Formats: sequence, C-alpha cells, structure tokens
Amino acid sequence: MPNVAPAALFGSPQPRRYFGGQQRLTLEIQAYQQSSSVRRPAQDSHVTKGRVEAFSDGVIAIIITIMVLELHPPEGTSLADLQPVLPKMLGYVLSFLYVGIYWNNHHHLMQAVRHVRGGVLWANMHLLFWLSVIPFTSAWMSEHHAAAVPTALYGFNLLMCGVAYTILVRALLKVNPPETGLAEAIGKDWKGWASVAGYSIAIPVAFLNQWISIAIYVGVALVWLVPDARIERVLAKQHTHESR
Repeated sequence: MPNVAPAALFGSPQPRRYFGGQQRLTLEIQAYQQSSSVRRPAQDSHVTKGRVEAFSDGVIAIIITIMVLELHPPEGTSLADLQPVLPKMLGYVLSFLYVGIYWNNHHHLMQAVRHVRGGVLWANMHLLFWLSVIPFTSAWMSEHHAAAVPTALYGFNLLMCGVAYTILVRALLKVNPPETGLAEAIGKDWKGWASVAGYSIAIPVAFLNQWISIAIYVGVALVWLVPDARIERVLAKQHTHESR
C-alpha cells in the first residue's frame, strides 16, 4: 500500500479560531443588546403626570395649613372679643376659597391630560409659587384692614396666579394630542380671561376705593364657585365613544 499523506485521506485541517476572553465578552454584549432592542417596546418620551398631581396636592395642603395657623383665638370669651380678629377671619375665608378653586381646577385639568414634559413641570411650579404667596399677601391685607397698598398687592398676587394657570394650560396643550379632549374642554376660556381682566382693574382701583377692589375679588371667586363641567363633559363623551 503506497504511503498516503494523512492530509490526502482526511483533507487539509481547517485552522481553528480562538478568541480571547475580552473579545468574546464584547461579542456576547453586542448580541444581548441586539436581542434586547428587539424585545424592548418603544418607550414614550413623555413623563407621567402622577408625581405632578401628588406634589401639587401636597403644596396646596401646606398653603392652607399656613393660612389657618395665622388665625389666633381672642383672649376674651364674648362675641365682642371676636371683632379684632374678624378681618383676619374674612381674609382667610376669601383666600381659602381661592386656593380651593385653584386646586379644584388643577385637579380637573389633570384628568384630561396624559403626558407632561419639562416645560409643564416648570409652568406648574410657577403656579405653585404664586399660590404659596397668598398667605403672606392675605395676612398683610387683613392685618391692615384692607389698606390701599396691601389690597393692591393682594390683587397682583391673584393676577399672577391667573396668568400662571393660563401658562400651565397652554403648556399642557402643546404636549397633549387633540384626542385627549383638552383643547375642546378648555375652549375659549372666557372665565379665565375675565378673571384676569377683573384683577387688572381691581389693582389700580384699590388706590381709589379698596372696598370696590375687594368686591371684585369676591365676585370673581363667586363666579368660579359655580361648577365648571367642561372637562367632565368631554371626558364623559370620550368614555361613551370608547365603550361603543
């Protein structure tokens, strides 16, 4: 039998490739990243609204607490002893109404919202800032029995709250799609613009007759006490449409 080289019988051996530990690890990481990118669903670039609502509720609760801590009972026990603290009490009631109105509107507004972004967060903080100033301006106006400058400053505070709320609404409209119904619910917002106009009138009027300015503040609050069911109607309509 002739001598046959082993390579002729079995073919020439193929060279084997050996990878170092670092190169093999790199390949495994790349394979995992490719597979996980296929499995991972696309994440929404927006931020959820839950923390915005929770934080706002907490701040508003603290604002109300600060206002009520400014009330001190009289030393006497007769009804006449209540007279010195009556201006503070009335100022507290008015300011409590305003803070409650903004909380109510904020709560309804967020029901029609699905997403928030950084601009919305800062717009919300802007609103909370001006709401947090209400205890100070309310106490100053009450302690000085509705003097001109404190009354005008209180009106300026309310004006800035109205402006901040309008900015928040516009910021939410930019990041929420039309199908959320937010734009339909807000509409022309005549109550919001009328409130801003009322505050703007009341501020200079306070230097002529501060009681007229206070009457305007009370009137605007009473207008907002009437339930505003715009957002509720839109959400109910959407729910009915989806259930069909």
